[in-house]
Amino acid sequence: MTKTTSRTRLNPIRADRMRALARLAVANRVSAVYLALVGGATALAAAEPLFGSGPDASLVWVWPALFTFPAFGLVAWLGEAGWGGDTPTWFFVGGIVLSALVQSLALGAVWQTLRGRRTRHLTPAN
Repeated sequence: MTKTTSRTRLNPIRADRMRALARLAVANRVSAVYLALVGGATALAAAEPLFGSGPDASLVWVWPALFTFPAFGLVAWLGEAGWGGDTPTWFFVGGIVLSALVQSLALGAVWQTLRGRRTRHLTPAN
């Protein structure tokens, strides 16, 4: 006979919440389109040095940052506060990824809320 504790009883609940958050962030149309847009811009920016060597080659990273801007503004501010003008590239790229996931979660939550309101008002019971 195994002893159950509150910790073992909470783990399935936490796992369900984590799956629900993952579905909000990735498994809906709005979040998927947003992540595809940011992923495409990031892939294009990463591949640009292979194909172009113009004077504006470094400006291609502006697009992924703009697509993730509200959340990426905090990342840019933290990078400037922590490293000054010498913020490492890995911090900015990781910040773009993290900002995209946070904003995708927010878009998924808004999308679910709007769909819930729409379907709730169209029920035959009303």
